[in-house]
Amino acid sequence: MGRVPAAICAAVLVAASAAPVAPEPQAGAGPSPAVTGTVRGRVEFLRTQAPPDRRPAITDLGMPGHRDAPDQRVAVVYLETAPRGAFEERPGATVVLDQKNETFVPHVLAITTGTSVEFRNSDRTYHNVFSLSKANSFDLGRYPPGRSKSVRFDHPGIVRVFCEIHSHMNAFILVFAHRHFALTNAQGEYRIEGVPPGTYTVSVWHPVLSGKPASVHIPESGGEAVLDFAVS
Repeated sequence: MGRVPAAICAAVLVAASAAPVAPEPQAGAGPSPAVTGTVRGRVEFLRTQAPPDRRPAITDLGMPGHRDAPDQRVAVVYLETAPRGAFEERPGATVVLDQKNETFVPHVLAITTGTSVEFRNSDRTYHNVFSLSKANSFDLGRYPPGRSKSVRFDHPGIVRVFCEIHSHMNAFILVFAHRHFALTNAQGEYRIEGVPPGTYTVSVWHPVLSGKPASVHIPESGGEAVLDFAVS
């Protein structure tokens, strides 16, 4: 499993290199918009991971043998320290972590604190979603197809999710105390927008693979900074 991101720790540090204080606007002029930049790039996966073996169950009799495999080529790229003002937005949104063909979809989810996750059961069997993670532990009990249950995540940390009935099912929820993170797409690309000027350490997280952190600088004029990673 990847190392615990520093940005996810309960005591998230505010970057010393955060954006400078904007000058006072002239009389009669409206406030100047904050200048921000974008960090973008690509994560190269140097090796692939086989999905976990599925434990046969008596309920498999007469059922199709195929089960979906979780997408192992997804990583989370994030700023290790949060810029000033990163804590001003605390959305109370709800996102869905579905259960299809005895697989959590998506396999990796990244959210901010205060977000609720709806664990939807789109299968034809019962599920029991739980986590023993220290920051956000819960047990939703067994519930039937077509139902869903929700959990609000108020503490930053890495939450590993399981199904008590199907041992091969697992997922990861990364809960950040700031919004400066992004998941890679199908091509391994990521994009973190709204980054204030400054110098930051950027890291990449993957459930199994690992990569080295790197430094990036957003000038006072804003703009884009390109930073690529390789994980193995």
